[in-house]
Amino acid sequence: MCGYVRRHIGPKTLNEFLELLGISGYYDESNNEPELKHYYPAFCGNPDRKIEGLIIEEEGQLKLVDATWWYECSEEDGEFKVGTRTTFNARNLESRYWKSAIRHHRAIVVATGLGEGKMIDGKNKHFLVTSDRLILLGAVYQRFPSGRYSCAIITRDTHPRFEPYHEKAFPLFLPYNLDFLKLWLSDADEQQPQIAHLLASPKIFANLSITPSKNV
Repeated sequence: MCGYVRRHIGPKTLNEFLELLGISGYYDESNNEPELKHYYPAFCGNPDRKIEGLIIEEEGQLKLVDATWWYECSEEDGEFKVGTRTTFNARNLESRYWKSAIRHHRAIVVATGLGEGKMIDGKNKHFLVTSDRLILLGAVYQRFPSGRYSCAIITRDTHPRFEPYHEKAFPLFLPYNLDFLKLWLSDADEQQPQIAHLLASPKIFANLSITPSKNV
């Protein structure tokens, strides 16, 4: 499960990463001070709770969009509504619900930290996970007629290194491999061997620091 994402990074570093993918000059570098961003799922039906700068590919072009962090949303009479089903994480990718998203609408979340939690000795303990480099997370998204987006972070079965902090699932980390990241964003389906292997055998690609936290 992943219910908190942090991004604390300067625009120059973000632009350098995006340029590797083929996206140029997206962030204004006139002020290169790192900006701390906190992202939370759209609990209480708040569609303005978004992940900013979600990386997607549409019609063969890479782009960044801001997406409500809750996949099940709808538009009705010009109003954007968050669904009641809990869909800020996408785990059972074999289900019919996620089939189209994982096949056609994959995305990348760029982060520097994320939150996890676990019941320990009858108390809900929270942990902040950070890394010595950018954290790249796999996600899925959908686009609505108005041009708005919603998304979910992909999670997989628990990983031994994560089990002390969350026993049920952990987010899908993406490798620091430019060719794979472009493949992930492309129209290749989820049965493409490299994608299928990562989904079936997820890994952690960074040195992680995990500390107790009351604020995630």
